[in-house]
Amino acid sequence: MPQLAAFALLTLILFLGDVAATRTRSRLPSIFVCAVLFLLGYWTFFPEDIVQVAGFGTPVVYLSMYLLITNMGTLLSVQELRRQWRTVVIALLGIAGIAAMLFTVGRLFLDFETIVVVTPPLTGGVVSSLIMSEAAANAGLESLAVLAILIYVMQGFVGYPLTSWMLQREGRRVLALHRAGRWNGPAEVAQVKPTATASGPAMFRSLPAEYDTVYFKLFRLGIVAFLAWGAAQLVSPYFQISPFVLCLVAGVVASSVGFLERQPLQQANSFGFVIMVLMLFILGGLNRATPDMLLDLAGPMFGAIFVGIAGMYVFSFIAGRLLGSTPEMAFACSLTALYGFPADYVITNEVVNALSDDPEERGILSAHMLPPMLVAGFVTVTIVSVLLAGIFAGLL
Repeated sequence: MPQLAAFALLTLILFLGDVAATRTRSRLPSIFVCAVLFLLGYWTFFPEDIVQVAGFGTPVVYLSMYLLITNMGTLLSVQELRRQWRTVVIALLGIAGIAAMLFTVGRLFLDFETIVVVTPPLTGGVVSSLIMSEAAANAGLESLAVLAILIYVMQGFVGYPLTSWMLQREGRRVLALHRAGRWNGPAEVAQVKPTATASGPAMFRSLPAEYDTVYFKLFRLGIVAFLAWGAAQLVSPYFQISPFVLCLVAGVVASSVGFLERQPLQQANSFGFVIMVLMLFILGGLNRATPDMLLDLAGPMFGAIFVGIAGMYVFSFIAGRLLGSTPEMAFACSLTALYGFPADYVITNEVVNALSDDPEERGILSAHMLPPMLVAGFVTVTIVSVLLAGIFAGLL
């Protein structure tokens, strides 16, 4: 397949996902639609490496990931992170619910090795899936090695619509309170698509506007991401920490001290391209899910997913009640463990845009739902799932 044909086909799928989300007012999330179309494509005429053929190989994917996560960190202030401690607790308890239910109810129909292999991928993303897949293969459990990957690529089919539904219920509650004059939520608006300001970040307000170019914004963003990556490399001989975690923290700090503006990628008109690269990389993982694999592993795969999600709901419901969060918001935050970033951002953004056309109402919804969803996604997928995978791999 020619490169430009692959590019056009992949972007058509992303467009069709947007159309479906718009027509259904996000009841059918774009990521879910795109995943179905990718799966059908791989089962018919897609080359297995269509994402790489289109030009999105590993180097540009990781560059996009570093820049995008640093960019997302600028959405959150230090004060916001302090306010989100309840979200962290809820997300952690949601993951505990997955493990608790799988190691109790799950033992009725799954063996111990299967539960050990599926738990970390079900609580996180591609890194934990790869760790468990390799551990299962090294232990001679070839079918479980495949199952670890399938759990990762298929759990979103349940997580995407469930999250959208929970956020819509929560958003309608917030709008009803706001329209009745009884909403006292966060006043600071976390805008999804901020416009560029002439003044720029605090450190560079004396710089003439004509010098604050696209390349200067990308340069500063790249410097922050590089410093975060470098810090992870420096401490690696002593303890392991994901550079993605440090990129998020660095984005928060850099925007708080005025080195970066909020969401510099948007202001540099680069956000759309970067998030497209990352979305195609994630969806490209579906090339492993062949029809034969799905048929052979359908029982343990979907059984583990549904049992784990049931445990997540129970634990997040209790945590939400204890910490003053609604069941819908608590469950939505916990569900980020099934897909993480950038799907948490995309789904929240879609729901916000679907629930209201008023800029003020959209701002209120974003300020209420986006920060906890982002924090929960990074806690579950980027941190906890990798730690769990490292522990569980030693159990095989």
